[in-house]
Amino acid sequence: MSMFTPKSTVTTTPTSLPKPGFLVRGLATAAILALGLSACTSGGAAEDPGASTAANAGSGPVPGSVLRVNWGGFPESWAPGAEMEAGFLRIPYENLVALGADGEIEPVLATEWEQTDDALTLTLRDDVTFHDGTPFDAEAVKVNLETVQSTPGPYAGPFQVISSIDVVDPQTVRLNLSEPTPSLLTTLTTRAAPMASPTAIEAGTIAQVPVGTGPWAYDEAASVPGTRLVFGPADDYWGDPVGFETVQLVAIPEDNAASAALGNGEIDLTDTETNQFTTLDGTPGVDRLSYPAIRNNPIFFDRGPGGMFEDVAVRQAACTAIDTEVLAKLEPDWTVRTQHFSEGEQGYNPDIAGYTHDAANAQELYDSAGSPPVDADMLATVFNENQMKIYAEQMGEIGMKVTVQSAPPPQYFSEWNSGKYPLGLGGNDELTPFDWYKAWFSADAPGNPSGVESDELKAAADAAIAAGTGDEADALWAKVTKIISDEALTCAHVAGEELLAWNTTTVTDVEAPTQPWETNLVNYRALRPAS
Repeated sequence: MSMFTPKSTVTTTPTSLPKPGFLVRGLATAAILALGLSACTSGGAAEDPGASTAANAGSGPVPGSVLRVNWGGFPESWAPGAEMEAGFLRIPYENLVALGADGEIEPVLATEWEQTDDALTLTLRDDVTFHDGTPFDAEAVKVNLETVQSTPGPYAGPFQVISSIDVVDPQTVRLNLSEPTPSLLTTLTTRAAPMASPTAIEAGTIAQVPVGTGPWAYDEAASVPGTRLVFGPADDYWGDPVGFETVQLVAIPEDNAASAALGNGEIDLTDTETNQFTTLDGTPGVDRLSYPAIRNNPIFFDRGPGGMFEDVAVRQAACTAIDTEVLAKLEPDWTVRTQHFSEGEQGYNPDIAGYTHDAANAQELYDSAGSPPVDADMLATVFNENQMKIYAEQMGEIGMKVTVQSAPPPQYFSEWNSGKYPLGLGGNDELTPFDWYKAWFSADAPGNPSGVESDELKAAADAAIAAGTGDEADALWAKVTKIISDEALTCAHVAGEELLAWNTTTVTDVEAPTQPWETNLVNYRALRPAS
């Protein structure tokens, strides 16, 4: 089966909800924006104004060129294992492997690999150093993966299958597996596994000062925390040349201000919302695109013995009470889905019908369970508070009390799936059913604080894991996702588009990323300054 299938958006509406994001939002006044941009060359500028894009494509970045990007904020942490949006992560960091446009695994920092049921052995490049001069080698891989394993959050779950890591020699690392994990290479392409300097990790500085191996290195002296982050050309970068010498991140969280800055030439590229389309489409020199980036859904955490959502009928009642079509009407870049995986992806099951909104049926299900009291707090933050309030109101119509508590993003990310709250809603960006199961639903999953799992689900997952790859494994993973749906461990699936806009007079060759289901991202390496 191919792993990834594109989607399209749906109807339009005048009202817009904030887009989800893993970042700290800040105020961006005109004065702050001016400070952030005043010291920097414009995106199209170059010492040789006659240098063509074509000539530059193979010779290195245009001297003095700066790409100015707005993703609305900055990461709370740059550490491996942190829930960091890809638009930030993929500037300084690289992965061991990547997914190509055809869904095939491609080499990056690893050049070769061999996988058995017992281990994944990777051969590493021998010509790479981190931006702080630390060698990239097998020990660095070991430190990074062990860091992710020990970091609270869903990224740790799929890596628990790695029972130990052997440094065979400086350029060879072996990941010993507790069970067959054919999807591990795919997991290594994702935001869960960037490679950061082990020196910075061990010093405890990596959360605030990113140190990777990518073509752009963090320039702490030129950066102004909370205002702009500057990434200059990395010394002796090992890979193919890029188009822009410097990437500068700014934070303009307000959509109207971001659109104005784009039209005025103060920034080169930004994420945007559907309520900006009229403005953007009427602005000379501005173009836009969209790509599928976000999958989110509520998850019932308090489903252990005596828990609020222990009874499957109660969970099914809540799922049937939720009407995701209301969300889609308010935010047209959300698409209603019946399940997490798309047709053509492993894990997709055509027999999953989902939970169609039916208030009368929801009430019947709740009544049949004895209408046990549901008085649940649910933690929200700026990008999903409205969505949660919609769902809470709908669940309230059948007698369930759900109170949405607002928190700043750092608190939200550290607590929403910690077990402190009986119900939560967040992004599920796992690319394979193994990762999804291991992140949220297995008894020992980081995203399953109740620690419970039905015998039926465990048996199905064990069978799917043992099957390895092939048609039998595909069918068994489809059975796993069907059980997850039938048990209403999660529901109300929606998928969203990332919307990008850019100034065509300063930047060209704007493409959606090949890495699927990543937010706030563009193919940075394809970008070139406009002539």
